[in-house]
Formats: sequence, structure tokens, C-alpha cells
Amino acid sequence: MANPDFNDSDVIFALATGAGRGAIAVMRASGSGSDRVLSTLAGGLPEARRASLRRLKHEGDVLDEAVVLRFPGPGSYTGEDGFELHLHAGPAIVARVADALTALGARPAEPGEFTRRAVQNGRMDLLQAEAISDLVEAETESQRRQALRQADGALSQLYDGWAERLRIVVAHQEALIDFPDEDLPESVEEGLLNTINALHTEMSAHLQDNRGELMRAGITVVIAGAPNVGKSSLLNALSGMDAAIVTHRAGTTRDAIALDWVLDGVKLRLVDTAGLRETDDEIEAEGIRRALFHVKQADIVLHLSGPEDDVEALSADEIAVRTKIDIAPAPDGMLGISTKTAAGLSTLRIVLSERVAALTAGAAAPPLTRARHRAGIQEAAQYLARALDADWPELRGEELRLALRSLGRLTGHVDVESLLDAIFGQFCIGK
Repeated sequence: MANPDFNDSDVIFALATGAGRGAIAVMRASGSGSDRVLSTLAGGLPEARRASLRRLKHEGDVLDEAVVLRFPGPGSYTGEDGFELHLHAGPAIVARVADALTALGARPAEPGEFTRRAVQNGRMDLLQAEAISDLVEAETESQRRQALRQADGALSQLYDGWAERLRIVVAHQEALIDFPDEDLPESVEEGLLNTINALHTEMSAHLQDNRGELMRAGITVVIAGAPNVGKSSLLNALSGMDAAIVTHRAGTTRDAIALDWVLDGVKLRLVDTAGLRETDDEIEAEGIRRALFHVKQADIVLHLSGPEDDVEALSADEIAVRTKIDIAPAPDGMLGISTKTAAGLSTLRIVLSERVAALTAGAAAPPLTRARHRAGIQEAAQYLARALDADWPELRGEELRLALRSLGRLTGHVDVESLLDAIFGQFCIGK
């Protein structure tokens, strides 16, 4: 929840590096009074954007000898005057400098407040701000690349381009409403409808592209099959961890076991499930119910079968895998593995890589990455569809304005205040 005393002119500060022991701790500050605070601490203002070694003092007490950087606004991260103190990372030093900053009138920043100020001061839009959060949280190479692209404004440019075309459409629609007797050429309305239809088509195609959400959240790979077919052994073999208990007793796995795995720079969520069979055991039956749920939610299913099992007809998102090929070979044309000898595991990884590449590859257009983006584009597309069906020019104009508002809320260009707390509350304090 936002601080009711929030004030853009406040000097805020936060530790931008991780807490605990280390070589260097970076304390950052921002606000219109930053120069006054820094000058008091550092015995004068250093040259802008030039590292300066200063002895930090407060009330005659030497706090630390630190590297100081000053960033005048508006060319700073937040658009305000600000500075960074590169301190020795001892907890006592960090705490003492924080006390000194507080005594000089600064206050600890709220989660995401630095980036929130950057948005409010026009240094970035909401989409770019979300990308900064994704960049901090990135665990894989694909997540890093995607977040950087969005932070550079790729998604913003797409949505802003749609908004600009829609603004022109709204202007033409208003002309048709305000000047009905001016005999405007029919081409005006024809071009207007063509643009609305084109925008609706582009937005619909954008909604079909789920690459961004998959890369951000991770691709779910579920390992399914009959009991004692080698599901847990495969989970352990792929992950390189003894995450699941492996025994010869059928029904050992009662609940889903999930862990993260990175393949070709893409985050995968591996899920080992209970064996699928008829059972009177109430606990095992619940595990099977959950296994079926995970299979339905999966992006990829590795359907395992043993030497004694018949080959089943599988859906497009399932990969048939015959296990225990050290006992009996796999049927012709079927992928076979042995977790005991590691035979076939490299081939399985290649097959998985190809399937992951197919899920994450796509058009050059930047993909949406969050449920908020999907909801906003869905809303805008719905308004455009209603505009195309509207019988009265005034109704069409209202639907077009609502669609434009939906796009504006995505980037933060309109109606932004109601979104700020929800978005920036997820940030770390130093961002």
C-alpha cells in the first residue's frame, strides 16, 4: 500500500545492492533536495557523472571513505537530482550512513519508488517499468533478452503505434459526427473502417502469440505415464538432482513434484506426476487426479511407457517415450531411453529443445509478457469489434475512444494512478 504522505519532492534512499556482507554496498538517493544532502555528507558537490572519492562525515563523525557519483536531473534514472554512494559493505557502515541520510531529511524508499518516479517524470512508461522488474528477476538468457527488448521500448512502440493510428481514426470519426452536412467523401468512412478492421486483426494476432508469457513464466513439461515406468528417474536424470524418490514399488509418487530446469537458455518447469492407473487407495487416487490436472495444463507432456505397455495414440503436445530400453528396445520410430545407462537421454534433450524452440519462436513483433497486457489488448480489441458493428456514428465514436483508453492504460499515458501501487509494489526497495 502506498504511503499517504508520498511526495515527489522528498529525498528518498535505498540500498541498491543485496543486504549482508560484501565488498561494496551501493546506496542510491533521489529527490529535489539530493544536492543539499550530498553536499553535507561529502563536504561539497562532486562533478556531475564523475566518480569522486570522498570522506563521508556527519556531525563530525567519519562514516566511510566512499566513491560518490552525482546525477543531476532530468538526465537521471528518475528524472530528478540524485546520487549514489559506493560504500564498504559492512552492515555497521550501511546502517550508519542510512541513519545520517535520515537525519538530513531523507527517508527510506518504498518498493519500486525509484522506478515509479521515473514513470511519473516521463523517463519511461509502464511497460518499460515492468521490464525493469523482469530484468531484475531474470533467471535465464531468454528472459534477460526479452526483458531488455521491452525495456528498450519494443512493446511500447507497438502499442503507441496502434494508439496513434486509433487517434487518427477517432479524429476522422468526430469529423463525420460534427459535420454531417459537409458532404465529406465516402473514402473517409471507408478508410476509417478499413483501419479499424486492420487494427482489430493485428491485435487478435498479437493475442494468439503467447511466446512472451511462456518465456517469462517458464514452459511446463509434465512427465506422465503408468506407475513404476520411470517418471521419477527421468526427472532426476534431466535435472541432475535426486529430487524424487525412486523405488521399485508402484505408486511411490503420490503428489506432483516440480522443479525448475534451464534448457537452451529457456526456463522449464519439470513436473513429475503420480502413475496413472485404477486404484482404491484414496491418497493415490487424489495424486492421480492432480496428475491429470497437470497434464491438461502442460505445454509439453512426456508420456512414458514401459517395455510391456502398448503404444497409445497421443495428442500433439505429447511426446511418446519408451523407457527401460536396457531391458527391451523401443518400437521402430519411437524415442527410447534408459535412465540406468543414460542411453537416449541426449536424443530426448534434442527433441525437447526442438519443441521448446517451436513454442518460443515466432514473428518479429514483440510479444506481450503479462496478464495485464493481455487483458488490455483483449479489451481494446473488443471495443474495436463493437465499433465495427455500431449502427450509429456516435456509438462508434464512443467505442473507439474506449479502445484508445485501453491502450493508453497499458503504457500509462492515461488513467495511470490506479495501476501504480499494484505494479510497483512488486519491486525491490532499491528499484
